[in-house]
Order: sequence, then C-alpha cells, then structure tokens
Amino acid sequence: MLDIQQLEEGQQVYIIYRNPHTQTVSNVKEATIARDPMDPSRLSLLLFDFYHPIEEDDAIFASYEEAESLFEDFYM
Repeated sequence: MLDIQQLEEGQQVYIIYRNPHTQTVSNVKEATIARDPMDPSRLSLLLFDFYHPIEEDDAIFASYEEAESLFEDFYM
C-alpha cells in the first residue's frame, strides 16, 4: 500500500472502490493521481472523470495485483 507522500501527479494507482449506488459491490479500479481543480495545492484521485480528495486512510496501491490480493483477503 502506498503512503500519501509517495504519490505524484500523473501516477497510475489502484484502489478498492465501493459502488455508491450498491453498497455491497466493491472492486479494484485504476485511478490517476491529479491536482484537485478546486484546491490545486492538494492531490486527488481522478476516477470516472470525478476528483476524489485523498484521505490518510485511503488504501492506494501501486499495482493491480497488490490491490486484488488485499481485496480477496478482505472481501472473500
């Protein structure tokens, strides 16, 4: 799992994403680290054309395999 200090603008990362419309559905998704357009001093996750502020407790991974492994341990 990556630490917030390891993130750089333009970096491709993987997250475990919970569907906001169906709370029981989660999966691994690719996202991009980008500057938040509302607060350019802050990095955010760009996912599905939306900016999501990065929080300290977000699980962000460098590889799909790493995210998938934790996903399987947690959800399966």
